[in-house]
Amino acid sequence: MGSVVEKSALIICGDYMEDFEVMVPFQVLQAFGVRVDCVSPTKLPGQKCFTAIHVSLGFEHYSELPGHLFTLNSDFNEVEVGCYDALVIPGGRFTELFSVEERVLSIVKAFAEAGKPIVTTCHSQLILAAAGLLKGKKCTAFASMKPVIELAGGIWWEQPGITSPFDITACLKDGNILSSIGWPAHAEILKTLFESMGARIHTTKANSVVFLCGDYVEDYEFNVPFRALQALGCKVDAVTPSKKKGETCVTAIHDDEGAQAFSEKRGHNLVITANWSDVSVYDYDCLVVPGGRSPELLVMNDKAVTLVKEFAERNRVIAGVGQGQWLLAAAGVLKAKRCASGDGMKVMVKMGGGELEESKACVSDGKLVTAVGWPALPSFISHLSKLLGLSLSFE
Repeated sequence: MGSVVEKSALIICGDYMEDFEVMVPFQVLQAFGVRVDCVSPTKLPGQKCFTAIHVSLGFEHYSELPGHLFTLNSDFNEVEVGCYDALVIPGGRFTELFSVEERVLSIVKAFAEAGKPIVTTCHSQLILAAAGLLKGKKCTAFASMKPVIELAGGIWWEQPGITSPFDITACLKDGNILSSIGWPAHAEILKTLFESMGARIHTTKANSVVFLCGDYVEDYEFNVPFRALQALGCKVDAVTPSKKKGETCVTAIHDDEGAQAFSEKRGHNLVITANWSDVSVYDYDCLVVPGGRSPELLVMNDKAVTLVKEFAERNRVIAGVGQGQWLLAAAGVLKAKRCASGDGMKVMVKMGGGELEESKACVSDGKLVTAVGWPALPSFISHLSKLLGLSLSFE
């Protein structure tokens, strides 16, 4: 999945940035060969930022829940704007602090002066306003940002027809400014960013992909590949045997916080996009089973196990991440297949007849892709895209 031209992107991070709005571009850009440096003005490489989950729990305003801890990989004080092709500024409350941080504003202004794409989501448009970059520019954001954008001389634009967060799909581009209401629009954000960086998407055919989910599916393991495949032009659905189209599953955040096992916290809600009764193996080229605790639920459901078997019988692409191997083993999909697995699934893979590739985070064997968990998602997306005949090159 290498690029014709090496590209790089910078993400400005801070405590309580939106979890998805940093991790999705971070991992998806890496999946297609882009180097991504993540920096914060008061922290060093290897230190972590707290992230936040912004989700509607039925109150008048969205709720903010604790997200993953995000590890920085580069030094803010060594940033050279000329070394990067794009800038990403996630949303979240950290943008309020950084809107008066001159070192941050100088970097943002330098990207603007160079005409390089700047991605803003949700509330990070505040930094564009503080940097004086919105005058005469069309811009969208979370609705509370409208007066900020207009007072900064910008032209407010709002996607029509939004009745819920799941209707949010648009990324508005005006020159080098890319703006969106927030993380539900990541498919279009990524697509627009790729195009702005000179990328071309190559595909041998139209692809349809279905994600088999349930409550407490791993947050990243569902959302990151789901949005990446949408950005590449795939039709992507999320289904579960016990819920109808339009209903939601709660996700789970699994993170290394120093205990013997990963901690678990509540994540975003994901929307089910198709009715179980309408799902046919003939309509999809690929089945993805994310991890988390949902596979433990699905493995007790004969309908879910049968669906996995049907995909295998029809020689479709099947992919599992982390605990997703539990369901794949129960369906007999792992027999005599080379597999990647985290510690928690190694026994299950062996009992399912799989051959562990101990040193690899992601493995393809025929039309099966397996990955150890969400830290391996860049490699997982790359492997899966290749099997689906999808690639992306930069010129």
